[in-house]
Amino acid sequence: MTVDIRPADTRFKTDLGWLDSKHSFSFGHHQDPANTHFGLLLVNNDDIVTPGTGFETHPHRDMEIVTWVLRGALVHQDSEGHNGVIYPGLAQRMSAGTGILHSEKNDSWRLTGAPEHADPVHFVQMWVVPDEAGRTPGYEQLEIPADTLTSGLVPVASGMPKHQDHAAIRIGQRHAALYAARLAPGATVTLPDAPLVHVFVPQGAATLEATPTPLTTGDAVRLTDAGPRTLTAGAAGAEVLVWEMHATLRIG
Repeated sequence: MTVDIRPADTRFKTDLGWLDSKHSFSFGHHQDPANTHFGLLLVNNDDIVTPGTGFETHPHRDMEIVTWVLRGALVHQDSEGHNGVIYPGLAQRMSAGTGILHSEKNDSWRLTGAPEHADPVHFVQMWVVPDEAGRTPGYEQLEIPADTLTSGLVPVASGMPKHQDHAAIRIGQRHAALYAARLAPGATVTLPDAPLVHVFVPQGAATLEATPTPLTTGDAVRLTDAGPRTLTAGAAGAEVLVWEMHATLRIG
């Protein structure tokens, strides 16, 4: 049983002027052989993109990519003809499969012709490996009602059989599920009882049961065989993203 707390200031950082990105795992030119993934989760990027900029068209392959916006709006376009505007409360999944090209830009204000409303977009993008290579590329998005998000941990993206009847985006990984919640001050949720659980606090603060130090904005904790622990939001509340995983990526 391990409880591995990863403070926000230990993350790798990329600052390109238009992009302020913080990486929970090795990413791009940031490489640490001891921090390549946790379970099936390879990427947990906490990104802020300035208005009128973004990621130009680029390729992906054999990856399940989930995007969760905290503030602002992000425009997605891909080579399969999918277009979408992602905003807070709307989860998006792109399955790269045999290969896909896509772009992600903070230019949603252009759709309304209201540049005075241009703001940075803040989002978390997470990548998990699929359980089967060579899938057909795909795209799905789903809006989660605000009152549902405030009621506790909500499955927003899952490939696990137990969520087949839930309103969650389907990902091509039967051993993983992503939950989200916007917790009011003092609200408590119980984390999944799974071999591997990754908790990320993109906004606010929360205290994990049997852990003296609160998790604050940008902190994460990696739980291995830790059981169904409770998480309690701090005085200002918290938004949390939780991965439940029943397998791990074997490297080498």
